[in-house]
Amino acid sequence: MTRRAGYGMKSRRGSRAAREFRAMGVALRQPMTIAEFLAWEDRQPDKHEFDGFAVVAMTGVSRAHSTIQANLMAALRQGLRGTPCRVHGSDLKVEVAGSIRYPDAFVVCSDGTPRDRVIDDPVVIFEILSPSTAQLDHGRKNEEYRDTPSVRHYVIVEQDAMRATVFAREAGRWIGTLLSGPERLDLPEIGVSLDLAELYDGVALDAPAREPAPETSRA
Repeated sequence: MTRRAGYGMKSRRGSRAAREFRAMGVALRQPMTIAEFLAWEDRQPDKHEFDGFAVVAMTGVSRAHSTIQANLMAALRQGLRGTPCRVHGSDLKVEVAGSIRYPDAFVVCSDGTPRDRVIDDPVVIFEILSPSTAQLDHGRKNEEYRDTPSVRHYVIVEQDAMRATVFAREAGRWIGTLLSGPERLDLPEIGVSLDLAELYDGVALDAPAREPAPETSRA
């Protein structure tokens, strides 16, 4: 998940996007529709997300984030060969529960056209956690993905530790599970099982802190 800066309170006053956004007179006072947001974003040089009320600009990521995303995409692409499902990265939008998001990776299994720019039926969604997005990824986005019927799994991958929080739709319930260390992430709806450790190939993780050795007395 990339770090983002919202327009209105946090935008740079001189940016073209911010000026145009203010000129539309929609920030907080009159929310845009999704169609209006998509038309507006098409005129911008950068990507933005939309939560139904606020427009949020997307910014760069860390090296660890980029490496994990590349490993994830490669593993999913390999696992999905020969199936109708395809993996996409953060250049393609999804529409979920009235919001427009750019997940770090997601899988879709329905037919589409090469010109599709918004996907409304993702099956599995991945976000890569960063300190600036932890609250959003665990909170608002979790609710949006839960409320999108096509989503069977939502996986939040940490970038500073070999750990992932996995939300799954089971018997009408949305259940979270923590994976840690070299465990496997099973995604039966797309026929893929991922090795969590494989996602961190090339990422220098901090070694866990060791407990200090007990002091011994000498006679």
